Amino acid sequence: MNIQIFGTKKCRDTQKAERYFKERRIPYHFVDLAERGLSKGELDKIKIAAGAENLLNRDSKEYSRLNMQYIVHNRDEMLLQHPLLLRTPIVRNGAKATIGYCPEVWQGWE
Repeated sequence: MNIQIFGTKKCRDTQKAERYFKERRIPYHFVDLAERGLSKGELDKIKIAAGAENLLNRDSKEYSRLNMQYIVHNRDEMLLQHPLLLRTPIVRNGAKATIGYCPEVWQGWE
């Protein structure tokens, strides 16, 4: 398995996802979205696996700060420029991906 966890260090669900894999001694690679965003290819693969509508976190502080509820925007372009708009954690295993804390799905990957 080649697990990648995309999230922020402050996100509680991201911390729970990391703990889930640590407890089972499953190696993973953590990507902090506050430091580095997704590449175009990564975003496309996650959109295919988990659905494009699920990616944007309309409840985030970044969404409010950018006043995105009032402007017309290209979702993919905004997600690439502002990775803190993503709903976290995004857990990826090859072509499979989940958004949010989903241990029942991850058990099937083991």
